[in-house]
Order: sequence, then C-alpha cells, then structure tokens
Amino acid sequence: MSLDPAVLQAFAPTGVLRASINLGNPILAKAGAPGADPSGVSVDLARALAERLGVPIAFDVFDAAGRSVEAVTQEQADVGFFAVDPLRGAGIAFTAPYVLIEGCYLVRDDSPLRDNEAVDRPGHRVVVGKGSAYDLYLSREMKAATLVRAPTSPAVVETFLAEGADVAAGVKQQLQADAQRLGGGLRLLPGRFMVIQQAMGLPKGRGAAAAGVLHAFVEEAKARGFVQAALERHGIQGASVAPAQAPA
Repeated sequence: MSLDPAVLQAFAPTGVLRASINLGNPILAKAGAPGADPSGVSVDLARALAERLGVPIAFDVFDAAGRSVEAVTQEQADVGFFAVDPLRGAGIAFTAPYVLIEGCYLVRDDSPLRDNEAVDRPGHRVVVGKGSAYDLYLSREMKAATLVRAPTSPAVVETFLAEGADVAAGVKQQLQADAQRLGGGLRLLPGRFMVIQQAMGLPKGRGAAAAGVLHAFVEEAKARGFVQAALERHGIQGASVAPAQAPA
C-alpha cells in the first residue's frame, strides 16, 4: 500500500500499529491463551491493516469498551474498534460501520416484562456495562428506569442477579451465553432495543488524510468479503456486515 509518509507516520508514529482490542464484546474479540494474541474479527482487521501499512502489529487488550476508547482517545493506541457514539466521537474519528450487532434485554423467567417497550418504566433497574455502547445509548434514551452499571459488559448478568435488578442489557450473544453458564432461569425479551454500528477509529488528532485511508480500508474489507469471511471463520452469529457507505 503506497502511502504519503506523513499519513503512515500518523497511523503508526512509533513504527508499530498499536491496536486497541476490547474483549468485552465476544462478537468481535476473545482472549488468547496465556502469552498468545487475542482472536476475532477485530483482530483480523487490525492484522490486515498493519499488513497494508507495512508495519508490525501490537495489541493493547482491554476488558471493557470504555478503557479501549480511552486508550485511543489519549493516543496510547493508534486504532481501535468501537460502537459509533457521539460522545466517543469527540476524540475519535470513526469509519463507517463494518458490522451491525443487536442489543437485547434479559430478564428472569418469572419477570412480568414481555416486551422491550415495557422496560423504561419507573422503578425498573437496568444493568449495563459501564462505558459500553448500551450505557451511552440508554443514558440518553431512558426516561423513567434507573441504570445500574456493572464494571464491564461480561459482568452484566452476574451484577443483574446479585443486585436483584429487573433487566440486563447487552450483546445478545453475551447475554445468552451467560444465561446458560449461570444455570438458566433467564430469558431474552423478543426483538432488540438497538442496533450497534461497530466501526474502526483512530485519534482525531491524526488528521483527515489518515481517517480517509482508514475509511477506504474498511469499505474495501466489506466489499471484498473479508469481514463476512471473518465472521464465518470465528463462528459468529447475530452480526451482519454493514452496507457500503461512501466517504462523508
């Protein structure tokens, strides 16, 4: 990939592409064995970008979206993988989304709640992962229910049970897996309450030229089937490749 040296410097000022990887979303990444790199769709994309740039890759791994966002915003990492959100956009230049992910609610089997519209009512407590896309979205959209913040997204269901809360909110696959792991007695409400647009991003201070190159990289990865192949390779269900999008 032939790049202006200034753009390459903007992507990898240390000579290595430092990729921020969030393990809090199992659709995108999972931890590797001790001493090994993580795996997943976001990891595959990071490797492909480093290869295109002609630089080595290094992974900065976090257990929560908020910490991953902070690493890129503070330029401790060069690129990351995030749910698009206006609050995060203050410090991060996002590409168009590469995958779309469902956000769902989980309740106990004996809960009177039967649909998503009934969740936002006075007295209901809804558990979300602190700093997650669900936290940011529901903090804006919920008018009557109270949000309870778990330390990370993978801790949402356990916090929901420990706190005796009414609803757990998160990635559909994470909620399903945790419900099975914790012995059942839980069910998802039908449908979804939001669709998450998952994109790549880099620090805004790296400039428009670098942001444009990253946008083009993501669009090419979608168009040539790289993202779809990665979803299939990692056995991911419940996520779909986002539609093509022209540069802003």
